[in-house]
Amino acid sequence: MTQPFVLAITNRKGGSGKTTTAVNLAAEWASQGRRVLVIDLDTQGHAGFGLGVDADKSAPSAHDLFHHPEFDIASAVHATVWANLWCVPADPLYDGMVSIRDASLLDRQIRRPEMNIYDIIVLDTPPSLDLVLTNAMAAADGIVIPLLAHALSAEGVRQLSRLFYKTVTTVNPSLKLIGLLPVMANERIGHNRAVIADISRQFGPERMLHPIRTDIQLAAAFGARQPIRYFAPRSRGALDYNLLATALASFWHWSPVGTDRVGMGSLELQRKVP
Repeated sequence: MTQPFVLAITNRKGGSGKTTTAVNLAAEWASQGRRVLVIDLDTQGHAGFGLGVDADKSAPSAHDLFHHPEFDIASAVHATVWANLWCVPADPLYDGMVSIRDASLLDRQIRRPEMNIYDIIVLDTPPSLDLVLTNAMAAADGIVIPLLAHALSAEGVRQLSRLFYKTVTTVNPSLKLIGLLPVMANERIGHNRAVIADISRQFGPERMLHPIRTDIQLAAAFGARQPIRYFAPRSRGALDYNLLATALASFWHWSPVGTDRVGMGSLELQRKVP
């Protein structure tokens, strides 16, 4: 059994479509038969909310990891109502205080053999630059950066890129930037086109993923606590996330049992083995 591919959905700016992307990509892959775990590392708890997970306040959460060295993240997994899809909810009361300062806490947890039941682990990361985000970057095989097509969001991408390169050169040299994902995109708006063109020039057009178009149904789906594919399967948002999930999944394949290598297009990702 191979280790799961760990994908961090991240942006230093809040409101960038990060959680919407994490929830809907996870749901798409689960619908295709992959076993997917979403770990909600953002104290807003929106990923768990969007997946309809109602955890008791006293139940284990993803943030317990930063207080208890003996914590087992598998004890915090909740099943969703959809097949092949699970979630570790966030602790909305987590205040950012940590008892253990270790950038590899999360990596060690999700590389344990019992976590190999999952094909993909999706990390919904916090926008703040703290130990939680550092742990997510250290644990991930790849990252996707959602962004709104305006100047402030572009600055958030630049800030995150600095953290990305710091992570690659220190704790996680195998981390790959999979792509930049424009969300709430409208090609008829000139500013949208200009911002996307500028980011494409900086990071390379091959890093730009097909955008997620503006669709009010995406917000309505969150209000209904459902992924868009179940709430409004014929909507633009459902189509765009389906196409994105299919495109991203085609970038990698799982090697035979006993190996720790995964191919991703022209990239080769080396999974970290404890």
